[in-house]
Amino acid sequence: MIDLRQLRENPARFALGAKAKGIPVDIDRLVALDSQRRQFQTDQERLRAEQNRLAKEIGPQIGKLKGQLKGKSGADAADLESQINELSAKPTALKSAIAELDARLAEIEPEFNSILLQVPLPPDDDVPPGTSASDNVELKRWNPPGFDTARSFQENRGFKPKTHLELVRDLGLADFERGVKIAGARSYILTGDGMRLHQAVLRFAVDFMTQSNGFKAMSVPVVVREEAMVGTGFFPAGREQAYHIEESKRGGGYDLFLTGTGEVGLMGIHQSEILDEAVLPLKYVTVSTCFRREAGAAGKDTAGLYRIHQFDKVEQVVICKADTAESRQWHATMIGFVETLLQKLLIPYRLLQCCTADLGPKNASMIDIESWMPGRGELGPDKSPKGEYGETHSASRLYDFQCRRLNMRYRPGGEGGKGDTVFCHSLNNTVLASPRFLIPLLENHQNADGTVNIPEALRPYMGGQSRIG
Repeated sequence: MIDLRQLRENPARFALGAKAKGIPVDIDRLVALDSQRRQFQTDQERLRAEQNRLAKEIGPQIGKLKGQLKGKSGADAADLESQINELSAKPTALKSAIAELDARLAEIEPEFNSILLQVPLPPDDDVPPGTSASDNVELKRWNPPGFDTARSFQENRGFKPKTHLELVRDLGLADFERGVKIAGARSYILTGDGMRLHQAVLRFAVDFMTQSNGFKAMSVPVVVREEAMVGTGFFPAGREQAYHIEESKRGGGYDLFLTGTGEVGLMGIHQSEILDEAVLPLKYVTVSTCFRREAGAAGKDTAGLYRIHQFDKVEQVVICKADTAESRQWHATMIGFVETLLQKLLIPYRLLQCCTADLGPKNASMIDIESWMPGRGELGPDKSPKGEYGETHSASRLYDFQCRRLNMRYRPGGEGGKGDTVFCHSLNNTVLASPRFLIPLLENHQNADGTVNIPEALRPYMGGQSRIG
């Protein structure tokens, strides 16, 4: 959620930010509604102050007038009774006026809140402008020794690569037909060494973040209330991507949603809390099952493990002080963790700075990390795929956007500190998502005889096994 004070001071910044992100939102209407709300609230405060003043003064005044009324008759009595009635009517009139303002506030509040939740966080000034993901800017590439993604896989390794679909079929690592039979399109069953490898990469990623980088492992719910989805910025814009459990139609008190990332649960841990500044930054990591409807992705990567409805993901989240420089440093640090992990697994990758239109509503900046997948891309002259980068990670910098929605704050100076509380900053980044990550892992480490080498870093998690097949 954006800061209303900043909106009032500079509405053009938010209008331009929404336009740059390609998100339609009526900033002028929001400013007008905000002005009405503030005026109604000011009028209410004035009337309540008058109520309080009258509560102190009117009783004695009426008592005095009633005392004067004793023994009076005729015109004098009528005049005193008129004054008493007039004073008695004032609290009722004030109460009615306040109730009228309550009604007018209640009338505009839904529209105000609806528009407010649609306003995206403006992109940082150094985010490149663009209208789609094709305008993202490559920042860096890394290749393992002896491999160059500018050349074909065959030129690098001396044989035509198999796609991950061929590898999992030939090595018995997945069963797509039975997965679809059970759960429909974009479903799968990992089998044998496929399941073992899936578990190995997840365990490796969790250990890497906890043992090598000091993150605290957390288990979080993957079925959550709507407030958690709104608070983390996945609603309203991403509602069509979430699986909805309509408990309210079955007698439950509220509906639930399946999360598409562990970020939702991790960020919800401290919702509506005031944290001690001394505990910041909080560094959390979780591994959770994730669910995405992939609405609007019809025809895209329908076969295989790339675009699926259910997967497991190791997610990292950092909650830090409200300092732009610190947020930027953590963003770079979190990306560095993933780079180290990919290098340990000898996976070629590149970093992409996402353009304004590819940021989504909640991010000030986002870096995508794409792994090289030899089995993707157009077919070359030798009828084998040329290879292509595919997104496997995404690192986001959100400043106070999520924490403001979640009402997550800290008090500078700790519990004994003075002054107002401050909304925290938050960041998140994929550590590893599987089984999508099995695509580059299998394809890059395949051998001419159809077997697949297991990177040395993963072998302890595979019982010392060095090869599949």
